[in-house]
Amino acid sequence: MVNQAHYEYYEEAPFFEDRRVMREPPPGTVPRERVLGPPELRTGMVDGKYVEAIPVPLSKPMLEVGRKRFEVFCAPCHGVGGDGVSVVAHNMELRKPPSLVAAPVLDFPVGRIYQAIAQGYGLMPTYSQELGVEDRWSVVAYVRALQLQANGVAVDTLPEPVRARMQKELR
Repeated sequence: MVNQAHYEYYEEAPFFEDRRVMREPPPGTVPRERVLGPPELRTGMVDGKYVEAIPVPLSKPMLEVGRKRFEVFCAPCHGVGGDGVSVVAHNMELRKPPSLVAAPVLDFPVGRIYQAIAQGYGLMPTYSQELGVEDRWSVVAYVRALQLQANGVAVDTLPEPVRARMQKELR
């Protein structure tokens, strides 16, 4: 493989009509790494501001994907519960990973959490190669679920059908 015949950049190739080795991509092709779609989906921002709501439909399977990705990529540092308690965090002397279920992260808009995953933050590397756009939003949704689990939710913020069902079951 190392010694196989090949052309170098800008070298002539007699079997092409224009004799160029470097070819144009076929019309309509898009680089694999380019994500298409609205900016709130791709970047977590619109008009220079972080989005406040997750721009993809939430579902139980999506949260399950988020949980799995979180446990692989986030939990080693941030802990399984997102509280910043883990073996890796214990051994980090320069700066401990923050809790994802307490302030200030608790008050971050979802777009900011998405950007931290996509671009990295402080000592945290980017996970844009490991997690696609939908996986990143799944992790953001799972982080929000961890925050609700850790901090509870006010009854009056629940939708009416959920509130009625909860009150019925608590009686």
